[in-house]
Amino acid sequence: MRKAVYPGSFDPVTLGHLDIIERSARMSDWLIIGVLNNNSKTPLFSVEERVNMLKKMTSHLPNVEVKSFGGLLIDFMRANGADVVIRGLRAITDFEYELQMAQTNRVMAPEIDTVFLTTNLKYSYLSSSIVKEIAYYDGDISEFLAPEIAECVREKMSERKKNG
Repeated sequence: MRKAVYPGSFDPVTLGHLDIIERSARMSDWLIIGVLNNNSKTPLFSVEERVNMLKKMTSHLPNVEVKSFGGLLIDFMRANGADVVIRGLRAITDFEYELQMAQTNRVMAPEIDTVFLTTNLKYSYLSSSIVKEIAYYDGDISEFLAPEIAECVREKMSERKKNG
């Protein structure tokens, strides 16, 4: 069985992420979405909230599961019996960073391969950071997120602005 992992922070999960997830699910027997719990960042959503959002957004995909992880990706992959990392690329600047990570992972874990998927052109500019900035200024984020995720983002931004 070919198991793949699509890692990321998914804060929040965008339509670009969902495009990569759906395409990856078609290419692998089993896809694990690895939601990174990065203690050095202050995410908009907790890791549990991000996991739950992704579970809802991927419930139509029978070969997809969502798990959180911290630490090294290769350790998470080994613990889950996965041998392929899926990474989405929007622009050439993404490629430079992702290539370094893929090569480093390859040295540390030669049994793990990385597959790069280019994003759908309609999402090539899209990032979670951009979405959060637009939402912070009460801009329209409906083109970038599923409706239920957009509502969650608007609620979180409203709370964040009230609390300073």
